[in-house]
Amino acid sequence: MVTARKKPASTTGPAHAAEARPGLRILKKYPNRRLYDTQASSYITLADVKRMVLDGVAFEVHDAKTQDDLTRSILLQIILEEETGGVPMFSTASLAQIIRFYGHAMQGVMGGVLERQMQAVAELQQRFAEQPPGMPFAPDAWSSLMGSYAEQSKSLMNKWQEQLKNAGVLFPFGVPPGGKKP
Repeated sequence: MVTARKKPASTTGPAHAAEARPGLRILKKYPNRRLYDTQASSYITLADVKRMVLDGVAFEVHDAKTQDDLTRSILLQIILEEETGGVPMFSTASLAQIIRFYGHAMQGVMGGVLERQMQAVAELQQRFAEQPPGMPFAPDAWSSLMGSYAEQSKSLMNKWQEQLKNAGVLFPFGVPPGGKKP
């Protein structure tokens, strides 16, 4: 929920120029760790930012003083909160594996692979949502949907392998990034 406290909006400087971009909501992060929504002219919480993400609102978070883009940092904070409360999405092993990819030749490739896989899952989720309410999901529709997802995954894996080959990354699968080749 957006709080009622108001702060006067600035009309000068680089942040104001960013506010002028149509369709992009600008949030400012202050040194006291508070977030300010320039569109609503009020302070907001991480829960409000999470709601913006869920609602598909395009936004950026800028440091109020330096104008640095802090959007990724804020999104990571939301993920951390989600992971520490309730049922986590990532296992300890998967988080450790992600960390191992940093600084490795695979780092750039893995970001793209994960992004495309998440998009494929989002498309699968959308197809489920398009089912009429109360109508059971037919087994043949399920088979078709999962077949489509499997085909997308296979295509993504083939593209990934091609990227690895083009990047000159030659190591046997099963060897973790940073691990020793046999």
